[in-house]
Amino acid sequence: MQVSPLCLGAMMFGAWGEPDHDASVKIIHRALDAGINFIDTADVYSLGESEVIVGKALADGRRDDVILATKFHAPMDVALGQSGGDPNKRGNSRRWIVSEVESSLRRLNTDWIDLYQVHRPEDGTDVEETLAALTDLQRQGKIRAFGSSTFPAHQIVEAQWIARDRKLSRFVTEQPPYSILVRGIETDVLPVAEQYGMGVLPWSPLAGGWLTGRYRKGEDAPQSHRAAWRPGRYDLSKPDNQAKLDAADALAVLADEAGIPLIHLALAFVLQHPAITAPIIGPRTLEQLESQLGAVDVTLSGDVLDRIDEIVPPGITLSRADTGYIPPALEDASRRRR
Repeated sequence: MQVSPLCLGAMMFGAWGEPDHDASVKIIHRALDAGINFIDTADVYSLGESEVIVGKALADGRRDDVILATKFHAPMDVALGQSGGDPNKRGNSRRWIVSEVESSLRRLNTDWIDLYQVHRPEDGTDVEETLAALTDLQRQGKIRAFGSSTFPAHQIVEAQWIARDRKLSRFVTEQPPYSILVRGIETDVLPVAEQYGMGVLPWSPLAGGWLTGRYRKGEDAPQSHRAAWRPGRYDLSKPDNQAKLDAADALAVLADEAGIPLIHLALAFVLQHPAITAPIIGPRTLEQLESQLGAVDVTLSGDVLDRIDEIVPPGITLSRADTGYIPPALEDASRRRR
């Protein structure tokens, strides 16, 4: 499957972002008209509403022209971040996968999913069970291929080995967090993905809005939908976020010197890594989409890339909160103490 240099992320379509379905459909159609042929969503985005909107946008005969990706893993019977709910209506088990794929197919109004992704690792389910269930769905024609999202490098390798040893289909893509401010995957995930020939689809290449040019030193922090939703990642009293502000300001100065918008610099940086297939952009408005489309025509010089490395060194993530996944070994203190 051949995909465009940018992937349209649909997380902001629905109650989490733009509740007007017609407005969201217009954004999707504009992206398709601009040459984007790749759309990524997930069941959990607005608890299925995002998938419904994408299905509406493709109902006018555009489905065959689009590589359509979605994801499973998160709870679907309680709001994200809330406790409780049915433990069998989430996760990476065969029981949930074969059930939830039917729900996604129905919401997306399609007979097949091009790329079905495991949204996060799950400590309680053997990856062999997950791979076997996904392989069966692939052989049934319900999905074309499958991948992982936000998996640590060692779990990516483990999944590749198990697929090989058990004669199962393998993860062909990984969807990690990656931006100038979140470079941790350069240490191991990206080299591993290159080694196994996996496509890499980075999420949050603008670092959740930090690399839009709106965050500058000496200015009031801008109000944004994401900041209201996840205030801890934007609270400037926290040292990690202050470090992000310092870096974002320095990068904005660099972009001005290079004569390009910071948004283009940030996206071009991700696009130029040889392991990257297509960064996922997640606009909430048509204006945000338009501001990002031109990045595919930007090539950063070696001098600019060197300056970026000075501002945020290779392999460094400024805030662990931006990694999207905290391993159980770090969340559960009992795993580190006898």
